[in-house]
Amino acid sequence: MEISTIYLGHTNVKMTRIGLGSMPLSIYGRPTQEDAIKVIHRTLDLGITLIDTADAYCLDENDKNYSEILIYQALQTYPSSAHINNIIIATKGGLIRPGGAWETDLNPSRIRQAIQKSYESLGGQKPIPLWQIHNCPQDNKYTLKEIFQPICEAVELKLIQYVGVSNFNVEQIKEVQTYIDIQSVQNVFNLFKRQAETDGVLNYCENNNLTFLAYSPMGGRRKHKKLNKDKLLIHLGEKYHCSTYCIVLAWILSKSKCIVPIPGASKITSIEDSIKALDIHLDQDDIEQINNHKFI
Repeated sequence: MEISTIYLGHTNVKMTRIGLGSMPLSIYGRPTQEDAIKVIHRTLDLGITLIDTADAYCLDENDKNYSEILIYQALQTYPSSAHINNIIIATKGGLIRPGGAWETDLNPSRIRQAIQKSYESLGGQKPIPLWQIHNCPQDNKYTLKEIFQPICEAVELKLIQYVGVSNFNVEQIKEVQTYIDIQSVQNVFNLFKRQAETDGVLNYCENNNLTFLAYSPMGGRRKHKKLNKDKLLIHLGEKYHCSTYCIVLAWILSKSKCIVPIPGASKITSIEDSIKALDIHLDQDDIEQINNHKFI
């Protein structure tokens, strides 16, 4: 059976409607490099063509770009070299990890350096398929125009093929579009955090041919375990003969044709389970039940 795909933004580049989130492969508690590469290889075996990463997916500043280097190594050691040409690596820049903390730093000079380092970490032979700014400005140090100047330069220099944003609101997205063409918006979306439905971002993406990459689709490390204890999700899992996690992904996929969830995985069994969601089509009544259910 052919895997479900979507075009990246308004390009002619196709990608699968579920991607692999590489954060669990790269931060504290990560598997060994050997085991992490096995997860990526299995992801490719399954036909998934989107891998999400970031230069900040690492332990700290001394470990910067760990995830990007890991993914590049996995692609280089994958037996089917023809297949890897279709892989979209979506990386991000704009966060720093001093002492393991997560901080936003959108200094244009640092952004320029971050793009160059990501380009090199991903092989340095072809443009980064999708580069996204990791966070919106947290202060008034730099304007969006100043922040996006080095990004525009990187596109001209062919360091980046396509551009996206992450954790941006509609007004910020609109402003960015006056400086550069973007293809994606990567914001949080899950059963616990559904702001994208009400703040206009998901609707804006749908109406403007932008791909919405839904990160933390299971609610993150602190919340995801609650899903297996929720009676409604357990009931629906039994009805559709799948895990509660698959029900959640199927629900997210039902929200819009432009949405692509990127569940994280540190084990092969996790990504094998996630892809099953593409074959689950929830009844409208079940979607409404989930919509109206309170998840805390």
